[in-house]
Amino acid sequence: MSSHHLKRLAMPRSWPLPRKTSVWVTRPMPGAHSLEHCMPVSLVIRDVLGLAKTSREVRFILHNELAKIDGRVVKDTRRGVGLMDVLSLGDEHYRCILDHNGRLRYRTISADEAGWKICRIEGKTTIKGGQTQLNLHDGRNIIVDDPSQYNTGDSLKLGLPEQSIVEHIRFGEGTRCYLIGGGHVGSTADVKEYIVKRSSMPNEVQFESFGTVTRNVFAIGDAKMPLTEVAE
Repeated sequence: MSSHHLKRLAMPRSWPLPRKTSVWVTRPMPGAHSLEHCMPVSLVIRDVLGLAKTSREVRFILHNELAKIDGRVVKDTRRGVGLMDVLSLGDEHYRCILDHNGRLRYRTISADEAGWKICRIEGKTTIKGGQTQLNLHDGRNIIVDDPSQYNTGDSLKLGLPEQSIVEHIRFGEGTRCYLIGGGHVGSTADVKEYIVKRSSMPNEVQFESFGTVTRNVFAIGDAKMPLTEVAE
């Protein structure tokens, strides 16, 4: 079995593709996103968006620098387009989100919306020189001057493609969140309570009528000014 391919019957349930049309499907190259939360750009262009009929047409689009991910030209057909990523094809722009069935969708957005994305802070690391970098959900690492202001679970609104921090979204009570897992995937809700466990059990987040673990929660803005463009 080639590492460049994956059997269709074994592909993630989040991929919105039929399972029995052929034996193999392209596997995204290892990178920022998990296999469940991204698809190769070739499959997105050809099978999801329907902007190409064959792999040859996809290669033509990429070779002519007509495709960008997060504002940067992409030429590798196996480059993954993952959660919250912005895919630009000419004057058309798409953001990768999850629908209410947990399937990856590429929603059309405006040129203004294509100029930013939201990234969740997964952790903080001290690097050479005593500087602190924030580790984001899409594999980015951003060095900050005052690490005490940022916590795991917070989100950053980044300008694209320069990756500048436009807004710091703090995770806590009242924060508008986007659910990326569990029974309410694809929905938005406001945090009522954040429960920190003192054991090896994952921390929990309580909403108005349900609760879930923190890995299923993605902060997108506060209740007064929610960034609902991401989830609609």
